[in-house]
Amino acid sequence: MVEVENKIQRYTSYKNSGVEWLGEIPEHWQVKPGFTILFESKEKNTGFKENTVLSLSYGNVIIKPKEKLTGLVPESFETYQLVEPGDIIIRPTDLQNDKTSLRTGLAKDKGIITSAYINLRIFKGYSNKYFHYYLHTIDINKVIYGLGSGLRQNISFEDFKRFPFPFPPLPEQTAIAQFLDDKTTKIDEAIAIKQQQIALLKERKQILIHKAVTRGLNDKVALKDSGVEWIGEIPEHWEVSKLFGLADFVRGNTPFSKDELLNKGSYVALQYGKTYKVDKIDENYSFYINDEFYKESQIVNDGDTILISTSETIEDLGHSAFYSRNDLGLLGGEQIMLHPYQEKLNGHYLYFLSKTFSKQLRKFATGIKVFRFNINDLKTIYISLPPLSEQREIANYIETASAKIDTAIGLKEQEIEKLQEYKSSLINSVVTGKVKVC
Repeated sequence: MVEVENKIQRYTSYKNSGVEWLGEIPEHWQVKPGFTILFESKEKNTGFKENTVLSLSYGNVIIKPKEKLTGLVPESFETYQLVEPGDIIIRPTDLQNDKTSLRTGLAKDKGIITSAYINLRIFKGYSNKYFHYYLHTIDINKVIYGLGSGLRQNISFEDFKRFPFPFPPLPEQTAIAQFLDDKTTKIDEAIAIKQQQIALLKERKQILIHKAVTRGLNDKVALKDSGVEWIGEIPEHWEVSKLFGLADFVRGNTPFSKDELLNKGSYVALQYGKTYKVDKIDENYSFYINDEFYKESQIVNDGDTILISTSETIEDLGHSAFYSRNDLGLLGGEQIMLHPYQEKLNGHYLYFLSKTFSKQLRKFATGIKVFRFNINDLKTIYISLPPLSEQREIANYIETASAKIDTAIGLKEQEIEKLQEYKSSLINSVVTGKVKVC
């Protein structure tokens, strides 16, 4: 855990803020409505020629140069809004997708944004960083979520006009912002180190899998050229074969959406928005559907592998999940099921193979904002094929060895979660005056 160097103390005296979720604030602080602190800037892009488009990504404002924009790029950017350094950019739509943090970022550069964002500008004489931190506090964001309207849970600047803001004197606003800049930077650095460690562990796991399914488990065995570049050399007694002819390929077309998933039901619901997040569909996977979606051609059995054939990111395209359950699953759209011929190809070994040939499938990717490949692309894939008994041995070895790596990854992820919770708690305590840092 990142330590706070300064000893944090409470203020001498407090008073009731009059705001339920804010609670007590320091005696000398005020509570002011939003319109006295900030306004919505809708300055049109009439004189800014660089056309540096700004966007939000996980609470950070990122730059998207015009030449790197994809999708429907407008002919003119004059309808975009101008952003100045220090402006607070908020994405006000789909709050139901993020109930614990308002998606907001502080602009460091001059640029332009679409009208899909709200651009808040703090009046001169106030600390924009302080009020940006305030909008990031967990308790506040639960309240902001409640302000949303409509099925998509959207908010507008009107929701901020009367919104209560704690208001310490300017020197304290500045000191609090500087304190949080320092402490959150250290926390973020610690998180980044652990994320790098996770990336290395995942890379080690991928190397382990690739070596086992192309070289086997005997380091002394004689090798031969497979004739397939990505496979490389394989043991002399192994074969190389097209995947087509060793497994059935089934395109998912059962028409159920994530909104129709149940906690209990007749069949395990293999909806692609859920399966791309897991490597194994076992008893911990708890999404179901009932008989109205049943299609015999879409049944998934123990030992089958699910491939994600459509994705918003190229990295997730070809992601595979192993079906390890005795009850039946039903395959949803945007996926392809691989059902191995058990007399030739072990299902568990095929799953680990899929972790190596997924990169080959990405070479067939089509699309701009959404990427996809199809069944015909799968028919071009070659695999390394040891004897069936050796396939089972390799699969068992990988399962055991990778489980240790997965455990290490899980511990790192828990550490990151604790750091993120600590960061949120620290911001919340400091900007609401529950603790004193200056």
